[in-house]
Amino acid sequence: MTFLRSWREGHALPLTAVLLALLVIWYAAAVWLNAPQVIDLAFSDKPDWTVSDLLEATWSMERPVLPAPHQVAIEFYESVFGYDITSNRSLVYHAMVTASATLVGFLFGIALGVLLAVGIVHVRTLDRSLLPWIIASQTIPILAIAPMIIVVLGNLGFTGVLPKAVISMYLCFFPVAIGMVKGLRSPDPLQLDLMRTYSASPAQVFWKLRSPASVPFLFTSLKVAIGISLVGAIVGELPTGAQAGIGARLLSGSYYGQTVQIWAALAMAAILGMVLVALVGMIERAVLRRMGARP
Repeated sequence: MTFLRSWREGHALPLTAVLLALLVIWYAAAVWLNAPQVIDLAFSDKPDWTVSDLLEATWSMERPVLPAPHQVAIEFYESVFGYDITSNRSLVYHAMVTASATLVGFLFGIALGVLLAVGIVHVRTLDRSLLPWIIASQTIPILAIAPMIIVVLGNLGFTGVLPKAVISMYLCFFPVAIGMVKGLRSPDPLQLDLMRTYSASPAQVFWKLRSPASVPFLFTSLKVAIGISLVGAIVGELPTGAQAGIGARLLSGSYYGQTVQIWAALAMAAILGMVLVALVGMIERAVLRRMGARP
């Protein structure tokens, strides 16, 4: 109903136009990239082929360079609804495996980011010494350190979800820490002076002033962090040769040249990311409403 109302009022028209333009570009790109293979393999002994024959062939290749949108949609539908969710061929099953590592790493990242932010705000030495290293840590490519994390934790006996969660935590703690530092420092100096006038202790200043003021900054950071955590979980599945997860689905599609399977897995990753961000947004609205903010 909301979409129909937006359509009648004209708000959904720009989005629809952009989506249609992307579909046209996608189909055109599929023809452009797949046509050389079709001409060399399928039409080599058929000199009287037509443009319609070319379009049909490029949009129905079993292993195309770029699959057409309808091919990705069919593969996605079959992988989601064609198998039981406990089947290794179900995209829902792989998404659940990746989501579990994403959420565990996300929770670890929240705990680490908040802890570092509190220390940076309240301890000047940490502000000067630790914050630059936190920023510098994000300049290291995750693909370079992910195998090392997997190997080290594997030698310590930690396998399964935990290594992927650690990689997710490494990526997502940064926006949480930076957002919380900004939020904890957001109260006006006059408000801090007023708390000191009332002889408030540092703990009271934190819980009654700094902490409530940081909530909007925290949730803004969490929306970024949950998406990065998902990327970390997928990246963590790549060097392990995992048998389950969206990363494993991408790897198997790459090994066997199943580009349609790869694109369907990417579509599932995008949908999973949107769902996770939406869940964080729902929690944000509930918390802010609980704190007395306007809906």
